Amino acid sequence: MKEKLLSVEDLTIDTGVQQMILKSRDEGVKTAFDRNSEIGARCTFGELGVCCKRCLAGPCRILPGGKGPQTGVCGATADQIVARNFLEMVAQGMAPHIEHAREVALTLLETAEGKAPYEIKNPEKLINIASKLGLTVDGKEIEEVAKDVALKALESFQQQYGILPWLEMNANQKTLARWKELNIIPANAHHELTVAINRVTMGSDADPVNLLLGVMRLGITDGYAGLHLSTDLQDVLFGTPGLVKSKYRLGVIKEKMVNISVHGHIPMLADKVVEWAEKLEDEAKAVGAEGINVFGICCSANEVLMRKGIPVATNFASQEAPILTGAVEAMAVDIQCVMPSLPTVSNDYHTEVITSLPYSKIPGASHIEFTPAKADEVAQAIVRKAIANFGKRDPEKMQIPPEIVDAYAGFSTEQIVEALKNVNPEDPLKPLVDNIKAGNILGVVALVGCTNPRVKQDWANVEMAKELLKHNVMVVATGCSAHSLGKFGLLSPEGLEYCGDGLKQVLTAVGQANGMEALPPVLHMGSCVDNSRIADLVSALADYIGVEAKDLPVAGSTPEIMNPKALAIGVYFLAHGVDVHVGIMPPIGGSELVTNFLTGSKEEHELTTDGLFGGKVIYEKDPIEAAHVVIERIKKKRAELLGE
Repeated sequence: MKEKLLSVEDLTIDTGVQQMILKSRDEGVKTAFDRNSEIGARCTFGELGVCCKRCLAGPCRILPGGKGPQTGVCGATADQIVARNFLEMVAQGMAPHIEHAREVALTLLETAEGKAPYEIKNPEKLINIASKLGLTVDGKEIEEVAKDVALKALESFQQQYGILPWLEMNANQKTLARWKELNIIPANAHHELTVAINRVTMGSDADPVNLLLGVMRLGITDGYAGLHLSTDLQDVLFGTPGLVKSKYRLGVIKEKMVNISVHGHIPMLADKVVEWAEKLEDEAKAVGAEGINVFGICCSANEVLMRKGIPVATNFASQEAPILTGAVEAMAVDIQCVMPSLPTVSNDYHTEVITSLPYSKIPGASHIEFTPAKADEVAQAIVRKAIANFGKRDPEKMQIPPEIVDAYAGFSTEQIVEALKNVNPEDPLKPLVDNIKAGNILGVVALVGCTNPRVKQDWANVEMAKELLKHNVMVVATGCSAHSLGKFGLLSPEGLEYCGDGLKQVLTAVGQANGMEALPPVLHMGSCVDNSRIADLVSALADYIGVEAKDLPVAGSTPEIMNPKALAIGVYFLAHGVDVHVGIMPPIGGSELVTNFLTGSKEEHELTTDGLFGGKVIYEKDPIEAAHVVIERIKKKRAELLGE
């Protein structure tokens, strides 16, 4: 068996993860990397999206190339099957984000009512949101305003008519008019999910174009009822991120400390685990540890990194690696991107995997049910479980890769504007716009999304970023992609060596105006839901220039895409006319109509996202080639915007 396994150098560029994969093989423990190898070639029908399991007459599948059946039993064509499958996948991506947002809104409501042990850490942003929503703030206590905002947020999941509150509050009016004309304005996020599932059931919506417009409607819902709503209310509860310095890679796990990992996406539990780890330091010292060390994985990591400087061990594909070090006492997980393999891997170690949400349990894991009202109680229990596990370590199984990398994070939209104010206090966006016009910044690309075991971990994310930077493209990042860049020095000023001269000058000048050697080459803007921060930055630039987002030289890229959530985010940006690069093709290749709708250009056919919205999907698995395709699209939009 070992002879058939891929070399660790072919699986990841993270040397610490390479060590852990070798260790797992020696100890007979399988990781995602080796499980991926065992899966082998993927089902062609599944990859093309032409397998239909909508009813018990199937499964049906369309044979590519016209050889064999070209419809399902009910008569569904490849176009219909692929469009329905893609709509369902985007719905699966949207659901976690809008549920995330609902959980945060409920936490804000309970906090306002004195039922949950949180506080309003950013009252100024709360009042600003309330004012934009048209709510009365004068003469009210901050708790009353918080309750009003929370109830308005919950209308996103309740109202039967109108427009999503956060959509109405944020959308560009010209863009909104285009969406109205296409009849893709959502009113209720839960209703949109229900309608999506209804549309794809057997005998329902069979018009592939109508289904694809439904996909765009889901993307808009995801962006405003999921991303924007989550980010805004999290900033109200936990504070808006500001510049922090922290550490990356598996070396952040400490040999002589009680180590606790927070993993998942919804920050309420992670924030409390960090708080109680600080409060229970003496209990850890009483069992012989030097203290308690909390580190992060995935987007729970991003949330506590951005606000509290908590270090990050790794990202999605290698989330099992911290357990393999033999030095992690507990891994507290909530939901999204949590591998069900974690308890299986931890069976060979002393690590306790602890789930916390009633709709996200894993066989073999402990479960301590989290509610906002019980947040302190649950966090204390988790930290104390970790302390109790410290003495159960097996010294012979301990191996912590030593590499640690410095990184800066906390670049919320507000932090970026604040940094620019130190260059031009009266007109902070002017230096950024002037440098775009002058060509020192060719354009801006958001590097977002995942790491996928099907791709050499971190490699495509890192190479894509380096190639863009070399050509003076400013890069911002979120999610697991940001972790890839953090692990390899691109969130530190030391990474300026990868930048072109123009971009390097801009980052140095702005950094020095803020008391730093320079800004890092990539600005870490947060978690997956914090792609709303990127949207806010794009919107601010568009409003400043007097255009729409579709007119700007900006793009998104997800080189190692894995989760349908990244598809939903990508569709959100597509709906605004922003190009989106993917390094792994979504399962749409079995339909020429669907493929052309997403990837075609206006010149080829008007019925495309490029023709209807102004942006398209760019598929290219090679990150260097992808960077240059994106750069050419940026140059095209620059020429149209600036008359170059």
